[in-house]
Amino acid sequence: MSAEPFDMVVIGSGPAGEKAATQAAYFGKRVAIVERRVSPGGTAVSDAGIPTKTLRETAVYLTGFRHREIYGIGLALDARLKLERLLGRTGEVRTLMTGVVQANLERMGVEFVHGVGRLGTSTSTSTSTGRHRVLVTTETGERVLDTDVVLLAPGSRPFHPPNIPFDDAAVTDSEGILGLSRLPGSLVVVGGGAVGCEYASIFRALGVEVTLLEAAPHLLGFVDVEIADLLAETFRAQGTRVMLGCGVVAIERTPRGLEVRLAGGETLTPDHVLWAGGRVGNLEGLGLDDAGVVVDAKGRIQVDGDYQTSVPGIFAAGDVIGPPALASVSMEQGRVAACHAFGIPFKDVVDPLAPFGVYAVPEVAMVGVTEAAARAAGIDVEVGRGRFARNTRARIAGATEGLIKLVFRRSDRVLLGVHILGDIAAELVHLGQLIVSAGRPIDYFIHATFNVPTYSEAYKYAAYDGLQRLAQPVAP
Repeated sequence: MSAEPFDMVVIGSGPAGEKAATQAAYFGKRVAIVERRVSPGGTAVSDAGIPTKTLRETAVYLTGFRHREIYGIGLALDARLKLERLLGRTGEVRTLMTGVVQANLERMGVEFVHGVGRLGTSTSTSTSTGRHRVLVTTETGERVLDTDVVLLAPGSRPFHPPNIPFDDAAVTDSEGILGLSRLPGSLVVVGGGAVGCEYASIFRALGVEVTLLEAAPHLLGFVDVEIADLLAETFRAQGTRVMLGCGVVAIERTPRGLEVRLAGGETLTPDHVLWAGGRVGNLEGLGLDDAGVVVDAKGRIQVDGDYQTSVPGIFAAGDVIGPPALASVSMEQGRVAACHAFGIPFKDVVDPLAPFGVYAVPEVAMVGVTEAAARAAGIDVEVGRGRFARNTRARIAGATEGLIKLVFRRSDRVLLGVHILGDIAAELVHLGQLIVSAGRPIDYFIHATFNVPTYSEAYKYAAYDGLQRLAQPVAP
């Protein structure tokens, strides 16, 4: 079978794969992207990122959840109609964004290959010219792609512990939950990470009775503790039961129905269980061992600073190389990998201060260090808080939960971290990201002029609060 020549072959068309492929193609390389799904975009478009965010916006819009208290009204839809509208809008956006990715690949001349790709064996992976082979199993047979560069970006899937009964239709993971045929009356969400918090708040907005379980003492273990605790309080005020430090002993189907037994002895009997216990990389079937690609003990492909694996010419990006496993960061990793692979002087490093966003109701976002991390590192820091309850735009919108929290160095007031809980936190964090990246002091917010009324004004009042705290005596 003759091999088809390419400059680069990418396995996986999610955020990392798509951006790597189009980056290389933009600079004149002949690129093929191999995807096991019929359409490009990966999990971010089909089963996770974009669908979850669409569910959130649709749920909030349909129910008037954000404005119920201030206006005293909400849109009352029966459960069947809620789900119909919810999934309908999610399907529309999924189709739209799949088309956007497809159009981007076509515009850049990237060849889309539908099939299952794997690296060749040790005897055929590298030819005498130092090129690599990617074998693709398609519906009509096998294709052999010969290439200078391979990028592995197959993405990830929800982690399935062996003791969780996913064969029960009422127990689903974060992707399976999108296939619900009806809204449950009650839902237990196991896992207080980003996915668990997002789905718990979405289903609560839809009127479902929700219990959120987290084994750790705080939700969202990577965020500032003050923000995490305030999010838990907000969830509780919305009617969600949040149980922290709560381990799950077993989930099983009994004659009494579905049961979730907790370490503390309590047993919950929900209509449905969502397991949100992390993700695992899609490494199976890639031929890593035969090619000599090194994987660590946690199942992550090892890469260097250029995103090259242990095998020259084979790169990896995205979820398969480990945290932070964010679509935004994966895109940049793919672009940087492509530039390093071909010596393109365009993007040589991924931003070390990438923001995090959690699309719960309300949103959470952060960039830089938390207060606890700064103090643990021996940095003398102070904080400033701008609360949305005092923000005119937030009060008009009826979205007064949360705040902007600034973490800055006392000696020179340089901003080190920004932590936000609020309606559009994932948007607002970018202003803070710029100031942290520039190494500028919080004085910037005081001297800057903001439109009035805006959510962004909270930055100014957080800075004023920080300066006032600086003027106070430091406790011995």
